Amino acid sequence: MSRLNAIFSSYLAETEAYIGASSPPPIGERTFFGSMRYAESSFGQTREREECRMSFLSLCLTTLGSFGVLFLVAKFIGHKQIAQLDFFDYITGITIGSIAAEMATELEEPWKPLTAMVIYGGVTLLLSVISKRFPRTRKYLNGTPTILMDHGKLYRENLKKSKLELSEFMVMCRQQGYFDLTNIQTAIYECNGKLTILPVSSQRPATPSDMGLSPAQELLFTELIMDGRILEDNLKRMGLDLTWLNEQLRQHRVHSAKDLFLAVCDRNLTFVIYEKSRDEQGHTR
Repeated sequence: MSRLNAIFSSYLAETEAYIGASSPPPIGERTFFGSMRYAESSFGQTREREECRMSFLSLCLTTLGSFGVLFLVAKFIGHKQIAQLDFFDYITGITIGSIAAEMATELEEPWKPLTAMVIYGGVTLLLSVISKRFPRTRKYLNGTPTILMDHGKLYRENLKKSKLELSEFMVMCRQQGYFDLTNIQTAIYECNGKLTILPVSSQRPATPSDMGLSPAQELLFTELIMDGRILEDNLKRMGLDLTWLNEQLRQHRVHSAKDLFLAVCDRNLTFVIYEKSRDEQGHTR
């Protein structure tokens, strides 16, 4: 009995000595129980490092997955989410973004936030289809424009309905260049939170037709060279070829397309180049 107590006491002493050891005990001091305890400690540390690696890998995979799903949901919803952000789109965008962030850090059950993202994106897409198929539902889903000012009269009740202070309305007018309200014929507060202004006819900018002029119609320019690289698809779309392009470069004394920062052309074959060494200056032919 005393022999067993001595062995047990020796095991406890050696265990306390080797707990937290960062390196194996010296060969001369190794015992059976000390070696066993150190082996257990080393195995535990190795397992912890392996679990950390797996957790980091899972975090990377779930983050990439949430990014991919968010990208697909945004593609399905369309550019309206960015270009025409109304109240409902604003709430939906914030919610989907929050769920995507949760999915990126959810390592145990990432399918839950993934399902929520898909449902939110599907409901948003469904409501968009409903508003297109049934126009009468638009006023309930998107709201209706509100006239805030017309014929020089401000509608106070409509300002309250739109949750706008008079100072905020003045700021929105100034942002569009109207510092004098007498120059405004009608001001409409749109569903996406933007202000549309119709100026008084006598204060609107003059047009060529007001002056009896008939200027030639301007046409869009198409990029033919960008960053020294020839865009052959755009060249074919314009009905042109490399022979024509090389002739234009020769006339502008350009040795190679690589010397150009940008080159554009319109349907009237107006060729404009911007050289890399002086990209602020345009040369037209």
